[in-house]
Amino acid sequence: MSSPAPRALRRALVLGLPAALLWSAGGVAQAAGPALLNVSYDVAREFYKDYNAAFIKHWKTSTGEELTVNQSHGGSSKQARAVIDGLEADVVTMNQSNDIDAIAERGKLLGADWAKRLPNNSAPTTSTTVILVRKGNPKGIKDWADLARPGVSVVIPNPKITGNGRYTYVAAWGAAIKSGQTPVQARELVQKIFANVPVFDGGGRAATTTFAQRGIGDALATFESEVNLIKAEFGGDFDVVYPAWSILAENPVAVIDKVVDKKGTRKQAEAYLKYLWSDEAQEIAARHQLRPRSATLLTRYAKDFPKVNLFTIDEVFGGWSKAQKEHFDDGATYDQILKSGKKS
Repeated sequence: MSSPAPRALRRALVLGLPAALLWSAGGVAQAAGPALLNVSYDVAREFYKDYNAAFIKHWKTSTGEELTVNQSHGGSSKQARAVIDGLEADVVTMNQSNDIDAIAERGKLLGADWAKRLPNNSAPTTSTTVILVRKGNPKGIKDWADLARPGVSVVIPNPKITGNGRYTYVAAWGAAIKSGQTPVQARELVQKIFANVPVFDGGGRAATTTFAQRGIGDALATFESEVNLIKAEFGGDFDVVYPAWSILAENPVAVIDKVVDKKGTRKQAEAYLKYLWSDEAQEIAARHQLRPRSATLLTRYAKDFPKVNLFTIDEVFGGWSKAQKEHFDDGATYDQILKSGKKS
């Protein structure tokens, strides 16, 4: 009988997911012990590569059991749809709650109470959306309004299929509201920003490649956690701009009930997620520029996490479910904005 990991790989290929997006922390897809599949968002791969190694060691020491963790990355909503369509994820680790809500509501694969099962609304880390610019900031970009200026090109991944792109949209809109502008003015700002986007990539990492490697755009809107990685991989030819206001990006996680109960991996999957709140995991997160929930570690890494004015999705939009329906569903505000932009 084949092991769970090869079945997951075949399922990924059937669903059309790039095989390169599915990999094992142990370097092989088949092992003697159980295997977990973590389906995650695009720019979390480096963090989970290190976290998986730490958890596998911890689990071996604690239980004596050999464990394999396989990983799949892509645009968050695309990943959620893959799970709904049959990709057998033991756990999902996303960058916004509505993708997990979709798996619960449309896929019926886990309970609607998933966010209450772990601390902090089941989000072990947070981040925020920042603006990366070319070294020296030649276009003088200081805030969201500067991305709306004529002649400024900004790279943003597609909000229809990526959490990264949606966070940029709500960050700019919400910043306008928090600075005293009206919803009409916020919409005008966002429309101008998205009219300046030369290409909508299908994930945050693809957008990074477009900006940093291909040299397209004057600015890249991305998660704070991407900045150090970009500088390390592509050189120090970039500066980071923290806007006056930005969005609190929570990174929720959940066990996929129907999959773990079918595979018999609930014990391992629940432990895998709970360990994200351990001191070791929170330290790994901080090193990857993900803001830890641990107040001690947040203080220790304060130089990497400047204090910024953050608002929540609930505060400005009434939650992700409402924001999805009003802004990102087919025919909603985002589609209207793109259509208006094409006419102008």
